[in-house]
Amino acid sequence: MAESKTQPEARELTYVAAINEAVRAVLTEQPDAFVAGEDVAGAGSVFGYYKGLLEEFGAERVIDTPISEEGIVGLGVGAAATGLRPIIDIMFMDFMGECMDEITNQMAKMRYMFGGTAYLPITVLTMSGAGISMAAQHSQSLEAWLCHLPGLKVVMPATPYDAKGLIISASRDDNPVFVVLNKMSLGMKGEVPEDSYTVPIGEASIVRPGENFTIVTYSRMVHESVKAAEALSSLGVETEVVDLRSLQPLDTNVVIESVKRTHRAMVVHEAVRFGGMGGEIAAQIQELAFDYLDAPVARVGAPFSPVPFSPQLEQSYIPNADKIVAEARTLLDV
Repeated sequence: MAESKTQPEARELTYVAAINEAVRAVLTEQPDAFVAGEDVAGAGSVFGYYKGLLEEFGAERVIDTPISEEGIVGLGVGAAATGLRPIIDIMFMDFMGECMDEITNQMAKMRYMFGGTAYLPITVLTMSGAGISMAAQHSQSLEAWLCHLPGLKVVMPATPYDAKGLIISASRDDNPVFVVLNKMSLGMKGEVPEDSYTVPIGEASIVRPGENFTIVTYSRMVHESVKAAEALSSLGVETEVVDLRSLQPLDTNVVIESVKRTHRAMVVHEAVRFGGMGGEIAAQIQELAFDYLDAPVARVGAPFSPVPFSPQLEQSYIPNADKIVAEARTLLDV
């Protein structure tokens, strides 16, 4: 009788550890790569995802910068244009207001303005989202700013697996890629292979199949949407959850094919609902799948307000599974 073999346990990492492992892999495989930003070296970043990299790679490749987002982005643009492959860190997404001219008029446009001869392989890591009482200037989700700029790519990983794979993909891309991470996800665990691997930029993932309803979402709202889908299942509605992973470029094909199967759709994001990515995605669904829709495309997002500091108000402000279910029940009349 053949001896049964025990399957090895799946390797799990936290979201923050997956980020660290991804940056380590990039610095190992790309001698022209370096990390620069506020508190990335000595402190390993305020969120801890660069810990140990200074000791491993040295002060020439893991660099603490002055407190100047404009200077950090300028450093990244100049270094990339002259042949290096920088990973630059903008501690909070909210701070991009300090450097939007560099991002909008230099980083996003240089390759176009130089006829494709100037390569800008810049990876920007930044942190978005609310939920830990960091108040209005440290809790925003401003991805729509970036997605509106031709020349930039924008990804927002929901899981540790995607965080590692998308950072490595971003580092190998010859264009600027913003990897927008999420504070509330840092302790989340998930399966992450030890080897270096990539998650393709521009490819969505169906994380839960369903036949009655489509939820299109990204970042931490993927997990809230899956919870909502489980609740809707008890009401007889089988919900498909599409994790976009990449917002620019956007995998419209996966979204449209899902809507063609389910005939109803909702877009969910943590960002303010007004002017958010939900409006663009809803417009594309109605342009490309109008004849398949049995109801208008719904949207769930944050109210048009700064993020509150008060924990109770903040929790009321952030979209969650209960709010998704409530909106879905209205749309589906269940």
